Order: sequence, then structure tokens, then C-alpha cells
Amino acid sequence: MFLSRNAVVAVLATLLSLPALAAEALTTVAERSGFLETGRYDEVPTLCAAYAAKYPDAVRCETFGTSPEGRPMMLMIVSRGGAFTAGAAKADKRPVLLIQGGIHAGEIDGKDAGFLALREMLDGKVAKGALDKLVLLFVPVFNVDGHERFGAWNRPNQRGPREMGWRTTAQNLNLNRDYVKADAPEMQAMLGLIQRWDPILYADLHVTDGAQFEHDVSFNIEPLHGNDDGLRAQGKALRAGLLKKLTAAGSLPLGFYPSFVETDNPASGFEEGVPPPRFSHAYAALRNRIGLLVETHAWKDYPTRVRITRNSIIAMVELAQQQGPRWLAAAASADVRSAQLGGHALAVSWEAFGAARTIAFRGYAYTRMLSEISGQSVTRYDETRPQVWNIPLRDQIRPSLEVRVPKAGYLVPAALAAMVAEKLVLHGIRYRTLEQPLPAAKVDAFRADSVERTADSFEGRQLLSLKGTWQPETRAIPAGSLFVPIAQPLARVAVALLDPQAPDALAAWGFFTAAFERKEYLEDYVTEDIARAQLAADPALKAAFAAKLAADPAFAASAALRLAFFARRHASWDERLNLYPVLRSDTAP
Repeated sequence: MFLSRNAVVAVLATLLSLPALAAEALTTVAERSGFLETGRYDEVPTLCAAYAAKYPDAVRCETFGTSPEGRPMMLMIVSRGGAFTAGAAKADKRPVLLIQGGIHAGEIDGKDAGFLALREMLDGKVAKGALDKLVLLFVPVFNVDGHERFGAWNRPNQRGPREMGWRTTAQNLNLNRDYVKADAPEMQAMLGLIQRWDPILYADLHVTDGAQFEHDVSFNIEPLHGNDDGLRAQGKALRAGLLKKLTAAGSLPLGFYPSFVETDNPASGFEEGVPPPRFSHAYAALRNRIGLLVETHAWKDYPTRVRITRNSIIAMVELAQQQGPRWLAAAASADVRSAQLGGHALAVSWEAFGAARTIAFRGYAYTRMLSEISGQSVTRYDETRPQVWNIPLRDQIRPSLEVRVPKAGYLVPAALAAMVAEKLVLHGIRYRTLEQPLPAAKVDAFRADSVERTADSFEGRQLLSLKGTWQPETRAIPAGSLFVPIAQPLARVAVALLDPQAPDALAAWGFFTAAFERKEYLEDYVTEDIARAQLAADPALKAAFAAKLAADPAFAASAALRLAFFARRHASWDERLNLYPVLRSDTAP
């Protein structure tokens, strides 16, 4: 059983009619169980409604989408002073924070910690005065269908709660790989929420996997090493503030994601980087906003993790209260700079470089042994023996791939306009439709020299890796094509979607795969005749063919490659094969 949208409205109406609410009505199943359990999803709309009834001056409760299995996706809007709409928040110049739990529904600390932190804020016990200056949007559970795939062993290397939800959605999609491609209905609803409210801070609450060590939470912030230079300073200040506050609260926080360079080998140390925008915090940075990934440690018990997540929420709210106006000013400046990216080089992926530095990391004594089970080396930890590991950290970051941003924008052919327009709308990227054809447009076209497809699907798609070059061409652009201007605040998102070599581009996710499939063929016996005619007519070609036979044994041994040598030079060859369909333009049509 779960509550439909109509049931949510009925619950809210009932609670609003009550003269007073018992204190228990505002507590979670987790809190009442001593944080040994977490509640099922039906407690979320019930609690939302209870909070709205208890704090009518500060809380609104609404749905922002419906899951594939029909569950309401709940949103709490928390603020004082009447800023309950995006327009009111903007008019008051209030920083908007969007905090979400349960994107991976087995990692459910954020739901229970969020309700606890909100109640304490609303009662004036913590973050005093913050709700008078900002708007807090709380999504207790993003992956609502995954939350209800309940089981005791859904997170086998996580200590509590007794039962929890599942990592992926009912459609088996991982929402924290979906921010750019936006296949999931849940993600489409979230992108609509982000567009409507434009949060300056987007915080995503998780529980990490991995090794056993003493550190209990990590804060992963973007932009920190990449994207807009001016906004990076705010990301670094936020990280420093969170580390200071959580240390004072008794935690051992980290400012990087603690994943070993070599899986299961502590001695290999750590390496920082800039994640691709399929992830929540990296996507926020592309929008010139601050993204925060909070990861409590899976091997800490559930009461400990909820406490630390609660502390993290309060810390980020307190920092937003202090630093929020600076964040807003920095984001506005970043928007202006993004609209001026045309004609410049833009980094789309990054890498660690240079020598590592040694850090003192709070781990446990461990041994490495050859496993008779797997046949590989495995690590065994002894949690009774804390130990400082002096291990390497590489945290110098540089771009690994830069692309040229078109001076004017991108042209999307009419045949693909509907599909691409749908994605542009989801992300809030401006475009216009060409009413007249461009018979001879001067553009840059990307032709792939190498096309690599993954053998297995990932997130329901076959990934594509393209290598090639952009070259000037003159091409006919039909009416109905799209022009996507670079001169807009979301230019970085447009490049991430439309440059074929960006790591999470539509091309990389396989949306344009058909452009790289050969559809027309010559019969071998026909190619034989064509080849003889070409060789007879062109002595230079004859010499080139002979040289390739002598220099390339694989070519010489392959009938298909030898015939293709001539087929590519025939007028019947498809000139669009391996032509990326989206074009760059330095002139606005």
C-alpha cells in the first residue's frame, strides 16, 4: 500500500483540522526505534502534512512529480516570512537550498536526519534565524519506488537500518547517473524542480561504500577544481566551513571522496578529480551553482550516521545563512561569464597530475592476503586496532580534454530536432527553431575517425566513444532545425549535451548512434569492377594501394578492408557516415 496524490491531500486536510499535534506525530519511525529502523515511504507524506500543520507559518508540503509506480514525490518548502514560491524567494533575494535524501534509497540516512534537523530548526533549537533569511527545499526521498523495494540485505556492507530500500528505480535506473541524459521520469521531475527554484546549493545525501576506516563523513563539492573559476572560491570556502563545523561536532570529516586508486588496496591512496555531470554535484556546477555530495561511512552504525547527517544539514544551513549572499553574487557573475564562452576553449574533463603528497589518514590495522576464494589479494581490517595510514593523495587537477565552444551556437538538424528539443527543455536551455532553410551554411562539422561502442549496456544504453576532428564545411540546413545559442547562462550545460566528445554528451549516451552505422553497401563483385576501373584511371591510387598492401599485413589479409579501400572512393559512398549530426556555427542564423 502507498498513498496516492489524492490521499496525500486528504491526510493534509485532516491534520490541518486538528487543534494540536502530539509530539509523536512529528517523529520518524527511525527516531521512535532508537534509529534501528527506518519507516516505509507512506510516513513521508504523513510527516510532510504533520509538519505543515504544526508550523503553518514556515512549512508547505507539495508533490513535484509521480514515480513510474504511481507514488507521489514529496517536497517540503521551509522558510519564514512568506517565501513559499520561487518568485517570492527571488524577490526577497533569499538563497535557496535544495537538500535531497534517498536518491539511492538504501542509503536512507538523509530522510531520517532531514526530518530531525528540520524540526530542531523550526523549534529554534539550532541554526537560529536561518529560516528568516533563506528557503530550504527538502526532498526526503528522491527514489521513491526504490525505497519500497525493502529488504534487510539491500546494502550488505552497510550497518543499519534493519531494512532499507534499493539503489535503483523501478525501471532499474540509477538516478545519480541520469542528470544529463534524464531518461528517468523521476529525474525529469527533479530537473523541473531545479529549473523552477534555481537552488544556489544542491545537497545530495548518501552513504559511501568501500573500505573500513575511522573517518565518518566526506564532503565532495563542485566547483572545486573545475568549471567556473570565480565560483570555485565559494566551493572551497564551503568545504572549509563544513570540515570545521563537523570536526567541532566530533566527526572525522574528509574533503574528498575516499575511494582507493586501486580497489581494496589502502596503500594505493587516493586521487581527487572532477566528476562528470551525470552526478548530482557535478551537474549543479555546470549550472553555475554549488553542488554538495555528502557521504557518511557505511561501516558506522545507523544512529551514528543519522546524527552525522543531521549535523551536516545544520552546518550547511548555518553556512548558507552566513555566506549565502556571496554565493548568489558569485553565481550571477558566473552566469555572465558562461554567456561569453563563445569562441573559447572549455574543459569538459579533468585528470590528476604531478606528484602525490602524503597524508595521515585514520584507518585500522589491516592485512593483505591471497584469497583461496577469488584468487586475488584481499584486505582484512581489524577495527579493534586504530592505525594512522601515511598514504598518497594526488590532488593537483588539470583539464584532460578541452573543446572549442562555437562563437554563436549549435545547429541541430530538423530530423533530430524533436528529440534534442525535449532534452533542452528539461534542462532549461534556450533554443529557437529555424523557420527558413539555410541552403549553404558555413559551419564546423565533426567527422569521427574512431567509433567505439561498449559491449555491455550501461544504465540501459550502449555508450559511444568518438574520436575525430571538427572541420569547416558548407552544408544545407533545412527549416525546422534548431539553433542553440551559446550566449546564455546555461552554456556549459549546452556544451556538455552537444559536444560529441564531452563525457556525458547525448552522443556519448548513444542518442545519435545511427549516424555511425553504415546503411548502404556495394556487392563484392560490383566493387571488384569499380576497383579495376579506379586503378586503371589513377596511377597514384594504384601506387597507394600497392604500398598499403606491402606495409599493412592486416589490410593485405582482409578482403573486406581491401574492397572498402575502393568503395570509400566511389560516388556511392555515404558522405554522412560518421558525420556527427549536430553542427557548430560561428554565425547566428
